[in-house]
Amino acid sequence: MNSTGMEMAAGTPAPGPSSDQDLRSQLQSSVLSNRTIFSNATLLVSGNSTIIEDHLFLNTAPAQALSGIFVWSALLITCHQIYMHLRSYSMPNEQRYIIRILFIVPIYASDSWLSLLFISNDQYYVYFDSVRDCYEAFVIYNFLSLSFEYLGGESAIMSEIRGKPIQSSCMYGTCCLAGMSYSIGFLRFCKQATLQFCVIKPLMAIITILLQAFGKYHDGDFSVDGGYLYITIIYNFSVSMALYALFLFYFATSDLLRPYEPVLKFLTIKSVIFLSFWQGMLLAILERCGVLPKALYIDGHEVGAGTVAAGWQNFIICIEMFFAAIALRYAFTYTVYQEKKNEVQENVAQMQSISSGLKETISPHDMVQDAIHNFSPAYQQYTQQSTQEVVQPSQNGKAGSGTGQKRPKKNDKLMLITSDDEF
Repeated sequence: MNSTGMEMAAGTPAPGPSSDQDLRSQLQSSVLSNRTIFSNATLLVSGNSTIIEDHLFLNTAPAQALSGIFVWSALLITCHQIYMHLRSYSMPNEQRYIIRILFIVPIYASDSWLSLLFISNDQYYVYFDSVRDCYEAFVIYNFLSLSFEYLGGESAIMSEIRGKPIQSSCMYGTCCLAGMSYSIGFLRFCKQATLQFCVIKPLMAIITILLQAFGKYHDGDFSVDGGYLYITIIYNFSVSMALYALFLFYFATSDLLRPYEPVLKFLTIKSVIFLSFWQGMLLAILERCGVLPKALYIDGHEVGAGTVAAGWQNFIICIEMFFAAIALRYAFTYTVYQEKKNEVQENVAQMQSISSGLKETISPHDMVQDAIHNFSPAYQQYTQQSTQEVVQPSQNGKAGSGTGQKRPKKNDKLMLITSDDEF
């Protein structure tokens, strides 16, 4: 860069609170008149609002290579696990939820890596992240549904907990439920709280894309004129409600779920989804406060506020997904289903069975039907009863493979219950 460019890059502290707009206005004329100078420039705003020319680590080859190593390692681990589940697809009612949960690693990892690679390209990360955001809501629903399936369905759960008083616990947020007892309304609330997240999250992703197209959305921009503040508030409320419902369900059924080792499953899913959200929010606040530098231009491309925070978020997620893949490999092991497959003497899985299992897994039909069921006004008159055999835990504490009896595939029978116990 020549002396004129260097003088501009050194800059002066920006006046007033609207520093981003002022700095961009000052730079615009310089960039237009010196396109050759700024063709590959990266201009950052330091903590004292001074414009500097510097390299951004997130946009360097070492950062992209390091994140790529972790991403591809996570993909290999998880894709192998998904393949083994499909080869041992002996309990579809459980494994379809497990495979959907496992897909969170490839989607999160590849999405974050692509966002990092295109960090300088007109905030493409917003569009990539929308895919990730929609799928994380889907995972929450599948995790709760898997827990229901482990326990045999709603009626089987109600036969164990119905009428029992809800213990008051500040840790699990049940202190306000003292004096109440478990009912079918309790299970309905848990399902509705997770299903609303499946609706709110994709809706917020669509709104984010629209606001981004009109320049009204920037990560970390908490001004009342932008959309980030309102989307964050709505999303925070929705995700907190879903998390609260999962905590309530675990609190009510922890003893019943103990043979299935729910703690590792619960902590892994919550860490991947909920901690990543608050992690991203913290990084956005750090950039807003000046702890992280703000980028005005990356490789000559103008970028919006929050780009550096989003870049660090994607870089960290790329690394975290490697450890998440390892944790999920132990949390949702395929060995118990492999043993079940061997017991019925179906050791060799043909490619046709693998493809049909994958097709069943990616179909959202069951979620749509479950949403209609749980939000139906007639819900209090019935509950779904899973006809799956209840797998008895083995002596080693894991769910046993059971006998070789055949199980009904997808047939659920409806069992009439009294309707006097809404939650």
